[in-house]
Amino acid sequence: MTHSATSRPGAGAPAVKHRQPLGIRVLYGLRKEPDFFAMSPAELIAFGQAQNRIVNSRAARLATGFPHRGASISWQDVRLPDRTIRVRVYRPVDASTTLPLVVHVHGGGYVGTAVQCDWINSHVAAGVRAVVVSVEHRLMDYDTPLAAAVDDGWDVYRHVLRHADEWGIDPGRIALAGESAGSMVAALSVLRARDAGLSLRAQVLVNPCVDLTSTALDYQSMSEYADTPNLTREAVDFFRHVAVPDGTDPRELSPLYADLNGLPPTLFVIPVLDPVADHGRAYAERLRAAGTTVQVNEFDRAGHAFLSLPGLVPQARPARDRIVEFLRQRLG
Repeated sequence: MTHSATSRPGAGAPAVKHRQPLGIRVLYGLRKEPDFFAMSPAELIAFGQAQNRIVNSRAARLATGFPHRGASISWQDVRLPDRTIRVRVYRPVDASTTLPLVVHVHGGGYVGTAVQCDWINSHVAAGVRAVVVSVEHRLMDYDTPLAAAVDDGWDVYRHVLRHADEWGIDPGRIALAGESAGSMVAALSVLRARDAGLSLRAQVLVNPCVDLTSTALDYQSMSEYADTPNLTREAVDFFRHVAVPDGTDPRELSPLYADLNGLPPTLFVIPVLDPVADHGRAYAERLRAAGTTVQVNEFDRAGHAFLSLPGLVPQARPARDRIVEFLRQRLG
């Protein structure tokens, strides 16, 4: 298969200062990152709830971006035999035909909500002319490991696929996408889909975290950007602590160490100023070695979760355009 070369805006030009945009530095400079390891189980849950209330506020749109007017947004319930999962659904407002499907998973892990991704998902729905279903999965805490979020993402994908007519989607044109912790959910769902013989057209992984083993903190980017405003090395360490309880094999939740044969074309969106930037680079190389068509776009002066902060990080817009272009090509 043909592999695309890594694309990095500014390549060949004078080195860009490794510094976050002013808006990010001001916003995160006003708050101090909590000591996650010192939090009680109840405090961790309360922290996640408080952060999500902020994201759901009208004022937060100044940072998280205003949705595309060409897409409708609604909440729907996916009712499963053992639980109900809320999903946030984005559709082109003038759609009258069967559309491709993008199943999306937001980032955060122990915080986060589909609402924080309204900007990118509404633009994908309008620009690609697709139905985007964003999974409001269970958030991690000391009683809820990452495996629960993975099950939620996988079960939503299968449910919508089985009820394609009701959702107005074409089961032959489906892509999975995820950001940060959501990239891990998406990547593991792609692996399950391959094993189940289900066809996917593409996957999109934005600032992905793909290694929960003992090597997760050993990458150069993890040391070089250990204390960025958006994400710290210590926060990644805590994520591992909650995501993989004692007695769980971290390799089973680490796409980097999976059998990667037979996977769909993949787009990587990697912010340079990110502790987990090398996670994405390493996974891209492993996919290439397995024969997958891979495209990698890196963005200078962008840190972790930048795609959810277009009001503060200018690089979110070219990243959005690249995602829309890729999905148009893959989903037709």
